[in-house]
Amino acid sequence: MAHPKVTVIGAGNVGATTAQRIAEAGLADVVLVDIVEGLPQGKALDMAEAAPVMGHDMQVVGTNDYADTAGSDVIVVTSGLARQPGMSRDDLLAKNAGIVRSVVRRAAAASPDAVLIIVTNPLDAMCHVALEASGFPPERVIGMAGVLDTARFRTFIAQELKVSVTNVHAFVLGGHGDTMVPLPRYSTVGGVPITELLPAERIEELVTRTRNGGAEIVALLKTGSAYYAPAASTYQMVDAILGDRHEILPCAALLQGQYGAHGLFVGVPVQLGRGGIEKIIEIELLPEEAAAFKHSADAVQELVTRMAEMAAEARAAG
Repeated sequence: MAHPKVTVIGAGNVGATTAQRIAEAGLADVVLVDIVEGLPQGKALDMAEAAPVMGHDMQVVGTNDYADTAGSDVIVVTSGLARQPGMSRDDLLAKNAGIVRSVVRRAAAASPDAVLIIVTNPLDAMCHVALEASGFPPERVIGMAGVLDTARFRTFIAQELKVSVTNVHAFVLGGHGDTMVPLPRYSTVGGVPITELLPAERIEELVTRTRNGGAEIVALLKTGSAYYAPAASTYQMVDAILGDRHEILPCAALLQGQYGAHGLFVGVPVQLGRGGIEKIIEIELLPEEAAAFKHSADAVQELVTRMAEMAAEARAAG
């Protein structure tokens, strides 16, 4: 029986580590694609040579040709630039929108039935680009952010309370960035809300640290950014989809009225299965939580509007 097939676009740290996790877990054969000649081929060969030691029979191949990605069940998009010193947010937005548009068009044409998982930043805005470029229905375009933000929140809660991370369940909604909305009253340790276990000011400190989770790692590394936890989070989504697990995970999904947002990709709890998003779970928010969520959605809207303006400016100039 043929293995499922996952294409990972972008052979940098996030992409390569995601490919490694998927292959070594025996989830799927993996095609690693990159524009740089030799890079995906070299990393894929290195991973393939680890297979006898790790004990799996998944194929890992590297390529610069999208023809090799045909028939993929899931396409993970990690390609894009990290923000360089002196680069404005608009510059990053324009450059990554161009990259994501180009790679998604080619990958979607080769695998018209795939589920797309977007990892490239600014993530919520890139989901809009991918939706348009692929022509896929919204349930097959999903952003990876909430799983990562939630994992960070769970880590900090577990360290604070000195408990197993497996006992900790947390909830983070909203856009991926400093407007994200961790929900302490839905975050539990062994079923007990953390609001019963920690004082409000300590919870607020953990929330702030979660919001700045990526920046904290960037500051420590000096060059580069996080990739182990982003890759693990992407792997969990791929596993939920390929395993048809009907698992509820926080992901960026196109909201069409839910949570008061219309036509925007924002992080919310969704049920993931073989066809992508099976259901968007809508939970009751307290007024201050709803206000924080609206603030987060407004920040995403601002990016999407700016992208549309830049595209119009480029057309006028061209």
